Amino acid sequence: MTNPTNPTPPSRIRVGSAPDSWGVWFPDDPRQVPWQRFLDEVAGAGYRWIELGPYGYLPTDPAVLAEETAHRGLRVSAATVFTGLHHGPDVWDRTWVHVAENAALAQAMGAEHLVVIPSFWRDDKTGAVLEDRTLTAAQWRQLTGLTERLGREVRERYGLRIVVHPHADTHLDSEENVTRFLDATDSRDVSLCLDTGHYAYCGGDSVKLIETYGERIGYLHLKQVDPEVLAEVVADEVPFGPAVARGVMCEPPAGVPALEPVLAAARALDVDLFAIVEQDMYPCEPDRPYPIAERTRRFLRSCGV
Repeated sequence: MTNPTNPTPPSRIRVGSAPDSWGVWFPDDPRQVPWQRFLDEVAGAGYRWIELGPYGYLPTDPAVLAEETAHRGLRVSAATVFTGLHHGPDVWDRTWVHVAENAALAQAMGAEHLVVIPSFWRDDKTGAVLEDRTLTAAQWRQLTGLTERLGREVRERYGLRIVVHPHADTHLDSEENVTRFLDATDSRDVSLCLDTGHYAYCGGDSVKLIETYGERIGYLHLKQVDPEVLAEVVADEVPFGPAVARGVMCEPPAGVPALEPVLAAARALDVDLFAIVEQDMYPCEPDRPYPIAERTRRFLRSCGV
C-alpha cells in the first residue's frame, strides 16, 4: 500500500485588483470607465478582492457599495490615501480629514488595510519641481514619527493596519530610502506595501527586500515595468504620469521584476498577504483593461496564487 501524496497547502496569498488597473486615477474623469463597469469587469476577470481607489470613484455610501460588491462576489481589501507627513505637524489636521473618510469607508466594508502613499516631490503630470527630492534629517524625523502616529491612530480608531507604499517620484522610492524608513519606524505601527513595479522603477530588488525585511511586508501590489521604456524615461527625466502614458508599466509577464520569484518569496513568509494587481494605465481606451486583467489572472494562477 502506497502512502497518499501530501496535498499542496493552500496559498495564504489573496489575489485582487484595483481601479488603477482600469485606468482610474481620479474620483471623476471622462476618460475613465464608469464604476459599474469596473466592478462588472474585475469580477468577470476572476478577481474576488478590490481596493477602493480614489475616494469618490466608487460609491461612498457603505450600504450602496456593500450591495454592489456583494452581488458581484467582491470584497474590499484596502483604501488608499496620499500624505505629506514629512512637512510636520502643520499638515496633520488636513491629512487626518483625508485619512478618516477613507478609513471609515474601508472599515465599513470589512477591509483590513489602509495603503499610505507619500506625496510627490515633483508634479506627476507637468514635472514641475515642488520641493527638493532629498529630505533633510529633520524631515526624515517628521516622516517617520508622524507615520508611526498615523499607524497608531488608524489602528485605534478604525481597526486598520497602515501599509506604506514606496512610489516613484516620492521621497520613499529607492532601496536606500525604503530601508532607511523601515529601520527608523516601529514594526508595531508601520508595515510596508511593496509595489513590485514601483520598487523596480526606482532600482530596488523586491525578492531581496522580502527576504531581508519579511516581517515588515504587510501587503503587495503586483506590477511590472518595461525595462526599455524605463531606461528612456529615466534618461529623459520624465515625470511619473507621462511615463505611465508611454507604457512604462506593462502587462505581466512581459516586464520586470519576474513575479514568480517574488510570489515564492512571499509564500515563504507563511503569512496571510493580499497581492493586488495594479497596472498603471492612465489614460487608456475603455476596452483595453478587461482582456489584460483576464490574462493577468491566468498568469498568476500559473504562479500558484
